[in-house]
Amino acid sequence: MLSRLTLLVLLAWFAAPQGGASEPVTVAAAVSLTQVLEEIAAAYAAAGGGPVRFNLGGSNVLARQILNGAPADVFISADEAQMAVVEKAGAVLAGSRVDLVENQLAIVATPDRVDFVRQEFGRAAAGIRRLAIGDPAAVPAGVYARQYLERRGLWSAYEPRIVPTTNVRAALAAVETGSVDAAIVYLTDLAAARTAVLAFAVPAKDGPRIVYPGAVLSAARNQTEARRFLTFLRGPVAAAIFTRYKFAPLAS
Repeated sequence: MLSRLTLLVLLAWFAAPQGGASEPVTVAAAVSLTQVLEEIAAAYAAAGGGPVRFNLGGSNVLARQILNGAPADVFISADEAQMAVVEKAGAVLAGSRVDLVENQLAIVATPDRVDFVRQEFGRAAAGIRRLAIGDPAAVPAGVYARQYLERRGLWSAYEPRIVPTTNVRAALAAVETGSVDAAIVYLTDLAAARTAVLAFAVPAKDGPRIVYPGAVLSAARNQTEARRFLTFLRGPVAAAIFTRYKFAPLAS
């Protein structure tokens, strides 16, 4: 019969990581990917992959964190510019960068304002008093929003009414708290909306091309597992999940 001490030792041994297999992969990812990545991580685990943990935020903030030494194995940006910042600094493992998915912009509003916003947005009606977007000087969603408004000849009209936010989910939240009349977010953000309603999606021909690149970082503690997760993100299981959340997969 096992002694109590022996039993405790055996239990501790079984609970401990074996051969580093339980060391989680840390993924620094754009906050607009929150729900879809959580579901993909569960599918990855079900397929035999190891644990994954996420650091979610604005891509510009994540890029700064990575360059300042924050631990991360994989970086997924909401735009190519922030990935380029990290890559030019030598923080990306050579040959690991891939384009994962595309997204598109959408205009959202509160239920009581959605019809007005849908009808009057293109005329920059005075009734749309405040418009939330990611900070157009730094946040990818804000950069994309400005590009869209400039293409439509609406930027100068809306610029005085812009409420810049730290990331795209903060822009969505500004609508849901009633702080603004409308917001420009990603179409995929509707999956996280509680009260905000879609006014209209920006057609691909009218908006900028929105690409999410991913890469293994040169400082990754477990490059093998990081590569494995990035490969999974490009496979058919992840593609089906991305599609359900309205992302457009670029490889499978």
